[in-house]
Amino acid sequence: MFYQFYELNHAALAPFRAAADMMRLAYSNPLNPLSHTAFGRTLTASLEVFERTTRRYGKPEFGLPETTIDDKSVSVHEKIVWKKPFCNLIHFERSLPAGHSADPRILIVAPMSGHYATLLRGTVEALLPAADVYITDWIDARMVPMTEGTFDLDDYIDYVIEMLHHLGPDTHVVAVCQPSVPVLAAAAVMEAAGDRLAPSSMTLMGGPIDTRINPTAVNQLAKEKPLEWFADNVVMNVPWPQPGFMRPVYPGFLQLSGFMSMNLDRHMIAHKDFFVHLVKNDGEPAEKHRDFYDEYLAVMDLTAEFYLQTVDQVFIKHALPKGELMHRGERVDPSAIRNIALLTVEGENDDISGVGQTHAAQTICTNIPDHMRMHYLQPDVGHYGVFNGSRFRREIAPRILAFTREHARTGRPVVKRVIKGGKSA
Repeated sequence: MFYQFYELNHAALAPFRAAADMMRLAYSNPLNPLSHTAFGRTLTASLEVFERTTRRYGKPEFGLPETTIDDKSVSVHEKIVWKKPFCNLIHFERSLPAGHSADPRILIVAPMSGHYATLLRGTVEALLPAADVYITDWIDARMVPMTEGTFDLDDYIDYVIEMLHHLGPDTHVVAVCQPSVPVLAAAAVMEAAGDRLAPSSMTLMGGPIDTRINPTAVNQLAKEKPLEWFADNVVMNVPWPQPGFMRPVYPGFLQLSGFMSMNLDRHMIAHKDFFVHLVKNDGEPAEKHRDFYDEYLAVMDLTAEFYLQTVDQVFIKHALPKGELMHRGERVDPSAIRNIALLTVEGENDDISGVGQTHAAQTICTNIPDHMRMHYLQPDVGHYGVFNGSRFRREIAPRILAFTREHARTGRPVVKRVIKGGKSA
């Protein structure tokens, strides 16, 4: 009933939100004399803060209409090239200049952990000038009718394999956070089967490969509670009249509540500062706040079976690093990976996936040659900074692009590199 109560509360506040928005527009209109007074700006700021903290945030857009290639601005078009009930594969199709050589084809596997794939807008934007980029656009489970069946961790691995088959040979896969485990599993399954369409390289960024290492608050919660607690307390049925009515899900608003509670003081200070900037009519910081929270507060539901299986296998049983993870009844063997280059990336201050958890992939993938593996630790960034922000653009993205070019299956010799400022393996 908690999900239904959440929906009821949201509906009950709708008239008040509408009234607040109407009053905000009236008091911020420059033709209204009060808009030029401290009282008017204070009232307008209060109304906007109320409206923004009580609204439901829809799925944002990627909003990447162009990029720069060879010092020239070229247009970019989003195109769905593969689709399943729980995921679309989006291609950022660039209008390449004449004579431009082929760039690495990169499949970005976005996290299915509560936020939309647009959270990786900065990741895509940084790679677009030098790569042919595709991204997984996971579908909100509340929008998928029950007639479409279930979606669990096995299905996730299958989806990754199918997408790699669709894209063809010499594709490079980049997994951000949560998908590090299913992407590594997919790579192992493909290699064990001798699949010629296995990726040329695999980049794992801030992922929970082995959460026994340097556990964070997220990992501790999973250790303290049995799986039955999660099934009883955080799994709910989608309420009417959503398309996914009666589908068991882990609601996005619960995930968001958990993330916000980890840094509640920072979020409260951010909203207080937002209010002050509005009163002072300081536009740029206020707009940055809007942009960040428009993305951060837009959440999606996860299917209950995927969520519970992930909690059980990744955070409670640590099945992958123990060699116990199963896919369709067969054991996933990371040592089967021999021909896929491996790059792992971590953030020094990551409070979601602790330092060492992603690097564990280097340990369990025992048969990747040394010249085909590298680890990089980015100083002074947290979890978000591993895949977004100025340090990602300046330090991490160039390394990913160099790694993919270096390990493209074109017959060129591979040279091991040592990068200053991080750790190489």
